Amino acid sequence: MTTLLEMKQHLKIFYSRYDIYLIPALKFILAFFAFIMINGQIGFMERVASPAISLLLALLCALLPVNLMAVFGGVLICAHAFALSLETFAVTAGMLFIMYAVYFRVAPKHGYVLVLTPVAFFLKIPYVMPLVLGLIGGPVCAVPLACGTMCYYLMYYIKNNEKMLSSSEAEQMSVRLMYLVENVLNNKNMLLTILVFAVTLTIVYAIRRMRIDYCWYVAICTGAVLNVVLYLIGGLVMGVSVSIGSVVLGTMGGVLVALVVEFFVLSVDYSRTEYTQFEDDEYYYYVKAVPKMSVAVSEKKVKKINSRSRSGKKRRQ
Repeated sequence: MTTLLEMKQHLKIFYSRYDIYLIPALKFILAFFAFIMINGQIGFMERVASPAISLLLALLCALLPVNLMAVFGGVLICAHAFALSLETFAVTAGMLFIMYAVYFRVAPKHGYVLVLTPVAFFLKIPYVMPLVLGLIGGPVCAVPLACGTMCYYLMYYIKNNEKMLSSSEAEQMSVRLMYLVENVLNNKNMLLTILVFAVTLTIVYAIRRMRIDYCWYVAICTGAVLNVVLYLIGGLVMGVSVSIGSVVLGTMGGVLVALVVEFFVLSVDYSRTEYTQFEDDEYYYYVKAVPKMSVAVSEKKVKKINSRSRSGKKRRQ
């Protein structure tokens, strides 16, 4: 445990010294991976799907606010949808416009959530998002989490229905447009996922705010069990086919990531809990203080010894 705490302290010191370089680098990596993912899923416009375009946009995102990363991602999705068909572009642009309008109105400071959510789906670890956001975020994070989920399912639907959406028969344009709107907006898998994630995030947040010992661990375990149970119940009620194995394994992976986040963000020592009280003219205050686990990291100092000067002194003597 001491080794882990020392590593944590070293990472904090390293980040505090070089954050001016680390933050743009992390933004670049996230943006580049997100754009490559979009182009890999729905890369219908070859010019836009070029790695050079993704690299250029990622470089811009490294220097610009994180919300522009989400905007550039939406532009890429719209460009690929336009290359597929006009109807697909109209529905995609309309959905993204509504989502971004809600996002920028409610939670404009959580751009990372909006970008990371489709990436988590692509990496097959989406269940980590509500657990981690419940620990370090709040209920407002449910909005960008829902928007990111909708973006992923939109790309997933477009990819799996490429032939139908790219049909150019004029008499089927209106029928195809209505079919696209109905299937995208009434996607039961998407609606179930958004609902389960929102409830899990809220419950995890509520438990970790409680004044009980080990509340973060209780919140993680409760959120994990709740996530699986809600998927089972929701699948039965809404008639959605749910892969129990993938949900359980994905939730277990989310628990591991949440425990790592808990270690680096909180990591307190409940054995040294202190209780104190004080008062002023109007109130009595009862305070529970739980110290964080930390270790003192000694900085190594290297002392240089000039062997030539010593040998010169000896010769003089």
